[in-house]
Amino acid sequence: MTKIRFPYSRASAARLGASLAALVFVAGCSLIPEFKRPAAPVPQQFAGAGDQAASAVPAWRGYFTDPALRALIEAALDNTRDLKIALARVEEARALAGIARADRYPTLEGQAAASRSRTPDDLSGTGRARTAGRYDLGFGVTSFELDFWGRVAALNEAARAQYLASDEAARSFRVSLIGDVAGTWFQFEELAERERLAYETLKSREESLDLTRRRRDAGLATDLDALAAESLTESVRGQWAELKRQRMQTENALSLLVGMATPLPQAAGVSGQAAMAELAPGLPSEALLKRPDVRAAEQRLIAANANIGAARAAFFPRIALTANAGTASSELSGLFGGGSQAWLFQPVLRLPLFDAGRNQANLELAEARKAGAVADYEKTIQQAFREVSDALAAQATYREQLAAQQANLQASQARLERVKARAQSGIANYLEVLDASRESFAAEQALVTVRRQLLSAEVALFRALGGGE
Repeated sequence: MTKIRFPYSRASAARLGASLAALVFVAGCSLIPEFKRPAAPVPQQFAGAGDQAASAVPAWRGYFTDPALRALIEAALDNTRDLKIALARVEEARALAGIARADRYPTLEGQAAASRSRTPDDLSGTGRARTAGRYDLGFGVTSFELDFWGRVAALNEAARAQYLASDEAARSFRVSLIGDVAGTWFQFEELAERERLAYETLKSREESLDLTRRRRDAGLATDLDALAAESLTESVRGQWAELKRQRMQTENALSLLVGMATPLPQAAGVSGQAAMAELAPGLPSEALLKRPDVRAAEQRLIAANANIGAARAAFFPRIALTANAGTASSELSGLFGGGSQAWLFQPVLRLPLFDAGRNQANLELAEARKAGAVADYEKTIQQAFREVSDALAAQATYREQLAAQQANLQASQARLERVKARAQSGIANYLEVLDASRESFAAEQALVTVRRQLLSAEVALFRALGGGE
């Protein structure tokens, strides 16, 4: 029996073992840069927030207590097409992450093949035509990359981060949708209430105009009084028509937000709205990092960081493995006969030698995209800080404005009553009554608007703090 001697000495085997050990050690070293979250480029405290500890942002069902508004938000979350598009993108990113994760494992395939060929006599080399056949049956692995340098792992991490970014982006859109529905609903209620007040005022002005005309006909009022009353009446009629148009357009916008799948409830007016929960943002480092858009920007930064590792790994050799085992025979009946075993083991090493700078350019591209992702993350933090600060400022000032407007309305109504009493006593003329009436109507309309603006500011703060699940 002939012995097979391998052309390797013990020293060569030792060197080979050392080389393999070094290869395994290097393979354990990740080429992905260590990820460090950038410091938030914003002040350490919100202006006007004080030292109050952060309050937990409640879920939207607990924050919005109006049953009609809750029903509209539910309908919007169920039917809005834009949200469905965002959710579909999340599923797309999830599938891509699954594909990238599968690349880390070998794919085992069952293989069956059959072929028949005929070689003409003038090409057979023997002068006789020859017919040959081959049948194969087995299983194997095709082109599985041994991820020594972490290239596939880096691509997997990047795909996973992109999926998480898409998921956070969908959450951010959900919070924005809830805020849009609530804000539009309050605007719809404001316009409905102002339209009702304008209609009631118009009816009162029409009665006053009719009375003034009869007084003129009786010689108790002048043509100037009648013209002034007519001008004020038509002015209110024009405002009523404008408010009615705005209310109808807002109603259409609200229907679009809820997917046109549910009838809108009757507006009760913003004057009867219960105050929403008090929210304290706390420190920026606590509040801003809870926002889904900030978390999405961070995940995009993680993906860009991982892509640098994949670009670095492209400079190193790739080892792909193809292997299979089974049976092979020239006849179908001989597949399971003795001696029909067949196998293949084929490792392939690919080492980049010259690529005209492609790998270097890819690395520079990945680093540039990471720099852009860092800037995007910092910009998102700054935008979030501004939104919270704006909402806090609006909330505080609208409360002051609401108190002032309520006092203004009380003063306007008191003045109107006194002017009416003076007019009935013959001390004041009718023009003073019309002027006081105009001021009272404007103050009443402004009060409703400020109430809605305060509600919108509370919605904006809820939205700026990331909303609730």
